[in-house]
Amino acid sequence: MTLSKKPLAICIMGPTASGKTALAVEFVKRFGCGIVSVDSAMIYRSMDIGTAKPGPDILAAAPHRLVDILDPSEKYSAARFREDALAAMREITAAGRVPLLTGGSMLYFDVLQHGISPLPGADPAIRAALDARALEEGWPALHAELARLDPEAALRIKPNDRQRIQRALEVCYISKQPLSELQRAPTVEAGEYRYLKLALAPTDRAVLHEIIERRFRSMMQEGFLDEVRGLRARGDLDASMPSMRAVGYRQLWEHLEGGCGLEEAVRRGIVATRRYAKRQLTWLRAESDVRWFDSDASMQFVDDACTFAASHLVASPR
Repeated sequence: MTLSKKPLAICIMGPTASGKTALAVEFVKRFGCGIVSVDSAMIYRSMDIGTAKPGPDILAAAPHRLVDILDPSEKYSAARFREDALAAMREITAAGRVPLLTGGSMLYFDVLQHGISPLPGADPAIRAALDARALEEGWPALHAELARLDPEAALRIKPNDRQRIQRALEVCYISKQPLSELQRAPTVEAGEYRYLKLALAPTDRAVLHEIIERRFRSMMQEGFLDEVRGLRARGDLDASMPSMRAVGYRQLWEHLEGGCGLEEAVRRGIVATRRYAKRQLTWLRAESDVRWFDSDASMQFVDDACTFAASHLVASPR
């Protein structure tokens, strides 16, 4: 299928707190798009406040696919996201509408566009063995082993990043090849869509930092700490799980474990969110064919983005 014959999908990308949800809702109102969430934390049920999940009124007016699809005890992968997202996109296209992908999980956007490296699947036995070794030796020791087996991957992974160390070693053991080498291998066919990519971010980084702090403190007032307290009280979750490693949740969990005071946890959560936004922006700046919009407080970017998208939607199904 040639690029011109592929159906259109719109991507609304940007750092956290940049106004993506507001623009996505406007696209639904004006163009009848169908939203697919591209967020690795909003997939979890009972994680509403800390993920800035759209409220019931917004979800009623602009339903989001791939929101609240997993329990926080479950794991999710980029490969599974790709399958789920493409299935949702096909349903939207078949209904005569344009898929609208919105969120801040840049890896998910990447696998949709470019496919996935042919990595081996998870092996529960190997993971259990690595966990047992980590209890005795510590994750930095396993990181040192990774440095011997795959120096390139070890440079990218921090010595205490349990999840990524475990996965990199697992791949080395199963495939007998370094993870970094396999990631350079040709990916699967990227798929059947062409993407119109819109990026939102305030031009002034200080403005984004202020918005992030204001939103984090607002989430605290809305009951973020109680949300984390309730998750911890379940008894089947721990701080090492992907869901609880989400920005904000990790810092408040540490506070509840007695690792720091509440105000210090809030400060760390704000700092971590700002760092996450910086990583998102770094990824976006390396992305090609992106149209940028200044998401300042005037909300002018909403009309500007809608005007820009309208010309691309003329020949596309709705």
